[in-house]
Amino acid sequence: MSAGRAFAWEFGRGHRVVLACLAVYTAAFWALVALFAPGGAVRLAPPDGRAAFLTVPVTFAAFYFVGVFTFGLTGDIAARESIFPRRLFTLPLTSAALAAWPMLYGCAAMASLWLVVAATTRGIGANVTLPWAWPALFGAAVMAWMQALTWRPYGLRGLRVVACVLYLAAIDVVVFVAVDSHAATGTLLALLAPQLPLAYLVAWNGVARARRGEVPDWTGRVSAAARAGGAAPGFTSAGRAQAWFEWRRHGRALPVLVTLVVPAELLLLFIRGNDTAPIVFLVIFLALLSPPFLAVFAAPALSTPTPFAARRPVRTAELVAAKIVMTLRSTLTAWALVVTFIVAALAASGRMAVVVERLRTGSEVTGALRMTAVVLAVLAALVASTWKHLVQSMCVGLSGRDWLIKGSVVAALVAVIALWLLVDLVLTNRQAQAMVWNALPWILVALVLAKTMAGGWVAVRLHDSRLLGDRALVAGAACWLGTVLLVYAGLVWFADSPAVPRYFLGAIAILSVPLARVAAAPLALEWGRHG
Repeated sequence: MSAGRAFAWEFGRGHRVVLACLAVYTAAFWALVALFAPGGAVRLAPPDGRAAFLTVPVTFAAFYFVGVFTFGLTGDIAARESIFPRRLFTLPLTSAALAAWPMLYGCAAMASLWLVVAATTRGIGANVTLPWAWPALFGAAVMAWMQALTWRPYGLRGLRVVACVLYLAAIDVVVFVAVDSHAATGTLLALLAPQLPLAYLVAWNGVARARRGEVPDWTGRVSAAARAGGAAPGFTSAGRAQAWFEWRRHGRALPVLVTLVVPAELLLLFIRGNDTAPIVFLVIFLALLSPPFLAVFAAPALSTPTPFAARRPVRTAELVAAKIVMTLRSTLTAWALVVTFIVAALAASGRMAVVVERLRTGSEVTGALRMTAVVLAVLAALVASTWKHLVQSMCVGLSGRDWLIKGSVVAALVAVIALWLLVDLVLTNRQAQAMVWNALPWILVALVLAKTMAGGWVAVRLHDSRLLGDRALVAGAACWLGTVLLVYAGLVWFADSPAVPRYFLGAIAILSVPLARVAAAPLALEWGRHG
């Protein structure tokens, strides 16, 4: 087998299902556009609800391609060592070939993705015409530099993440300025084309150093044990040790994704003309929605157990508790980064005055105390939503079934897009609004019954399998009920009015607090340990 075919098999192994889903989705997108917009243009600028059927999967596919072709899905991006798989160093290939083939496939995938997008927008009659050449080259350059920067060994843990973020910020700023200045296509091509050979040389050097086992250490003060793998603190129990291990293995995944995505979104604040209140608040809104959105796709892999989980001298309940502690810490870290990035971007771009002025105007209408409470409540709801998305699919990840994990990610993507289309349809169609409003009580009753029945079934299974004792089950039910009542009280305080029925607020409180899927995590882990 040739080197090219070997790497094609390497990247196709385990990812065929996702690629096939993207291909099927593209065909289905054309059919949906023909069904919902026959003869009508899909609006991309500004986007309408149908545009989500194109933009959301493309964004997901771009991030997925970066993860696949940099080997970031299987490596620790925050580690000092190269994330290039060590098993590939044994291949009878030169370091130049080892760096060249993955980079070739990665750049081709990113460029092809954009070409498909550009062709699709022309085929569906979008209201904007997307260029062919320079965005494809831009995607290839981003892929090449992500590979080059992630394959290099670094002297400090976490420095790889900093390097990737700085590069993304730099190239985004340069391209945004060039586009905003109406630079010619030839100028953009001349700016982007030299990036590919430079990135290849950096990647070649990084792979060669990693193949020789070079891992620089710039700390200079750590012990030999810490240099070898990180000295673990002393632990008073196996559960505390497991919580520390889960954080080291998975806890940084969401903060790293936030660090890579949110600064790139906030760069929109620096574009000339984006200083009006609607645009500034739209950019902030996108940044605030990023952690819950990213948590949907990070959760299944984040909760995946290690192959030796079944051999640990720790009970299944303690393993699940350690993962829950890790998700809490990961959520709080990610949101600390988001708030820091937003404040820094507003201050550096000079847009802070726009936000302060609008908040002052709002506080004059509602009162300073209520405005402060609303802002804090919205922020708390987003933080809780992020944690909920991390833990509610934990039962899928803990099963250890690769097909189930990847299928849940694809299902989540489809659900997000379908929800976007449904919301857009309801907001723009009065007949649909009337139908949803008339059927809303029955919809809520069905959802609440389904959730409570699923929670009861899981509780019975937990009791029969003796994974949790009676006291733990009662305590868990009491905590869930107390959380629902607390959420309900908050909703009544904020939104109680004759136009909003109390049953609606109660149903929202019940549906917003995770129950069945979180409670099923011990069952899934036990299945994975003995499966």
